[in-house]
Amino acid sequence: LSPLACKNLLLFILSQFILALCLFAYLQPSRNQGPEPRAGNPSALTTQPGNSPTALQAGSELIILLWTWPFGHPVALQKCSELFGIRDCHITANRSWYHKANAVIVHHRDVCSSPEKLPQGLRSPSQHWIWFNLESPSHSPNLGFMDNLFNLTMSYRRDSDIFTPYGWLEVLSQPQNFSIPAKSKLVAWVISNWNPASRRVQYYEELKKYLHVDIYGSHHMPLPRDKHFSTLSQYKFYLAFENSLHEDYITEKLWNNALGSGAVPVVCGPSRENYERFLPPDAFIHINDFPNAQGLAQYLQELDKDPARYQRYFQWRTWLKPSERSFWAIHFCKACRALQMTETYQTRTSLAKWFH
Repeated sequence: LSPLACKNLLLFILSQFILALCLFAYLQPSRNQGPEPRAGNPSALTTQPGNSPTALQAGSELIILLWTWPFGHPVALQKCSELFGIRDCHITANRSWYHKANAVIVHHRDVCSSPEKLPQGLRSPSQHWIWFNLESPSHSPNLGFMDNLFNLTMSYRRDSDIFTPYGWLEVLSQPQNFSIPAKSKLVAWVISNWNPASRRVQYYEELKKYLHVDIYGSHHMPLPRDKHFSTLSQYKFYLAFENSLHEDYITEKLWNNALGSGAVPVVCGPSRENYERFLPPDAFIHINDFPNAQGLAQYLQELDKDPARYQRYFQWRTWLKPSERSFWAIHFCKACRALQMTETYQTRTSLAKWFH
């Protein structure tokens, strides 16, 4: 490693260690700590002191109702105390608990088609509604009828009240020797929504003039779920192209498909600067690093012929690893933890103004 590369890696590891300490402190139960500062935009929030909920008493259980299963699919509801040491949380999808619930998590994509899909029963003055969304603004319609209903936001955006990213890096307690999976192929891409007008498809159409890409998905080669990682791990590079370009919108295309299978991500999404808030600079390749698709193709072909240069994209794995925690469980438990830390009752006046 060059002195500059060592310095960059050490600085990133230090920042991730600090982030891990913050996350650990965030997830630990505390009864004496005051309300946690939120990253939400203060100008978009109003506080209503008259509706301030009664502080939780020691030993009282916080009830969180999932108004719908995410995308209509039931998920495992593990106990937060077993996973993260967060006590006194009861998470349920049973709507008969609505009037008892301290908070209701509403998943945007499951209710956005009509206001009638929102909870219709009388609402306790102290009940928190949490707007939960992992889609980008381009795929989040009908935000208008949700104004002045929600108290907290929960999304992949770093300025959400409850930050729930698609993935993150964890600092290892000691260095590890990461074994790069055996590679026999060059570039893969999995895409389910093939839209010729989208930026990612247009970029691919130019890239394929100079580089062959194996494409999997509903309109291309099939990729069985049980063959997902074993197939993608054979490739040196993976096109982690997002369906739309928005701040912090970095999805499973990078965390799961690329990093999870041991391929180097080639990203099309927000700026490189935005990606570097989540990853070391040498953990990915950004299409904006090159003047055009031909330049990217030439660079990937150079790396294919130079094992030493290619292996540099894995050096960060000595001290860091992509999270392997249960995706939905940690989101819901973080919501519980946030509520335990919340003493004021606030209302998001305009979701659209904040999210777009």
